[in-house]
Amino acid sequence: MSETDVFATLPTDRRIWAVASIHGEVERVRALHSAMGPRLQPGDILVYLGNLMGRGAGVFDTMQEILLFRRAFLARPGADCADIVYLRGSQEEMWHRLLQIQFAINPSEVLNWMFDHGVAATIEAYGSSAREGLDAAKKGAMALSEWTSAMRSSMRASDGHNALVSALRRAAFVEDNSFLFVNAGIDISRPLSEQFDSFWWGATPFDAIRKPFCGFSRVVRGFDTRHRGLVSGKATASVDAGCGFGGPLLAACFTPQGETVDTVEA
Repeated sequence: MSETDVFATLPTDRRIWAVASIHGEVERVRALHSAMGPRLQPGDILVYLGNLMGRGAGVFDTMQEILLFRRAFLARPGADCADIVYLRGSQEEMWHRLLQIQFAINPSEVLNWMFDHGVAATIEAYGSSAREGLDAAKKGAMALSEWTSAMRSSMRASDGHNALVSALRRAAFVEDNSFLFVNAGIDISRPLSEQFDSFWWGATPFDAIRKPFCGFSRVVRGFDTRHRGLVSGKATASVDAGCGFGGPLLAACFTPQGETVDTVEA
């Protein structure tokens, strides 16, 4: 993979809207988009911080809503395709690995772990169920391959869904190093190019990051295990009010100077 396939580079001197983890809560993301639309200004950038999928019962419709809002966002005068970015969250990473579960050493064990972490909702969105997956695991690699192939085909048959998942980036950063956007966290002991799963599961306690990481003035994440809403530290910001866990969906708008000038909650 090239660096452009892994990371999104954002232009400087622009406001950036960061959308927290959605987790398949379609009604909340619809309401968020409706509230955000009139507040957008020319030149604004939109970054979805991962976990579009998983947990909620509306995963399929959530993907549809995100694609519809993309059209509206890009229809604004002066908008460019590079002005909207989607990050890969832990849910999307699990989905990617689940579609290759036939290669796992202990597929039943891996599947159960994924189910405990919310991936079953995405499986159902593309025409199957957790039970069918476990049944296939008992039958062996061939049955698992057929199971994952059917879900992959279902996603490909859903207009725009596969393209959206293929466009996910692991992180996004502003060219002047003012912001680094991630899903859940980072490992401050590793450079950006070697974060791997740290983007989704974290490694360093986020609140303990109190100085710039790899030259980035602020790291912004979209998933906080404590779902505390908008929390800003010396070099960090968390944007997660608990969507998918009984809380609202949150989006925050940051200026190039690092200030939060607007928030939307749905």
